[in-house]
Amino acid sequence: MLFQVGGQGTRPTFFEMAAAQQLPSSLRAALTYSLGVLALRRPFLHRVLDYEDEFFALLMLVLETHSLRTTDASFSESLYGLRRRAVMIRIKKENSHSGAGDKILHSGLEKHQKVLSVVFLVVLPYFKSKLHTIYNKEREATLQASLWGNSDERFDDTDYSGGGDNSFVSTSGSDREASTRTSLKKRVQKIVGACYPWLHAGHEGLAFAYQLLYLLDATGFYSLGLHALGIHVCRATGQELMDTSSRISTIRSRERERLRGPPWLKTVQGALLSCSYAVLDYAQTGLIAAVFFFKMMEWWYQSAEERMSAPTVYPPPPPPPPPKVAREGIPLPPDRTICPLCSQKRANPSVVAVSGFVYCYACVFKYVSQYKRCPVTLMPATVDQIRRLFHDV
Repeated sequence: MLFQVGGQGTRPTFFEMAAAQQLPSSLRAALTYSLGVLALRRPFLHRVLDYEDEFFALLMLVLETHSLRTTDASFSESLYGLRRRAVMIRIKKENSHSGAGDKILHSGLEKHQKVLSVVFLVVLPYFKSKLHTIYNKEREATLQASLWGNSDERFDDTDYSGGGDNSFVSTSGSDREASTRTSLKKRVQKIVGACYPWLHAGHEGLAFAYQLLYLLDATGFYSLGLHALGIHVCRATGQELMDTSSRISTIRSRERERLRGPPWLKTVQGALLSCSYAVLDYAQTGLIAAVFFFKMMEWWYQSAEERMSAPTVYPPPPPPPPPKVAREGIPLPPDRTICPLCSQKRANPSVVAVSGFVYCYACVFKYVSQYKRCPVTLMPATVDQIRRLFHDV
């Protein structure tokens, strides 16, 4: 059930359907990333990124329409060798001994099914993306208002002009229309912010239910849209794959025969058709290459960022050289545990911070208090620079 590898039967596996469904989102991410990189050097491409939903919906409209017209499959389904077939249930009534039975037959897509397929593949995802954008903006505005307060109300409640109500009387009609439009926009955003989570949860729940039933062979429909249209997705036979090219050539020859006008106009129209055909023929290969290029660049930059963000462990620096002993200073004893001042074993060892040499606390405190310097190096020091050592080395 889970691993129908090898093309056995006409029913696609769950993994084939999932890959075909996730391809448009991967394609959009690849195109957005590529445009974002190019926009760093060509700033005019930022306008394309500002209308990302519209441009991607227009691109998918062209691709899905062309794919459904020529192969009876969506753009992503055609890449996996899948085809859409209309479901027809034929009821056969046999004699009384055999009883009655239902038989499911498949046929090609009708024109209205292709149009509705484009609606489910392009129009509905576009509106979903716009609703998601509006919901994110409303959520950010609500979070900002909860943290910082409503800036509009904060500034509107205070009258800085000192003119009382006179400042509100001189309101033009355009300002009123703008305020009405703004209030209507905010109201729509609030409605979307309240309703979108429930709509999104219901859509995702139905999608999960259909996918689970499809995985368990309880239904032949992978999604609610396919069930509403009465369409099964099947594997294309070898003959169908061979007939696709001849079918496309037949459609294009008919389109060329429909050209009307003088010879020069037909030549221009034929050249435009040839260019559009070439773009559509290589669109699948180019877009799939864009997806792989995006994944490769994502892996490359992610690994580079990980290398840059990884903490660098450097070897510890060598200790600084010890300060020189002054000629007029107290000489150091050969035993490091002996105090240079009292020539006895150190008691309560303490260090002078300016030099680093260790003495008895009582000895060095008296010396520094009187002479304001280190006994060995004669460097200026104060009693505040004496540090108690709790572990004598």
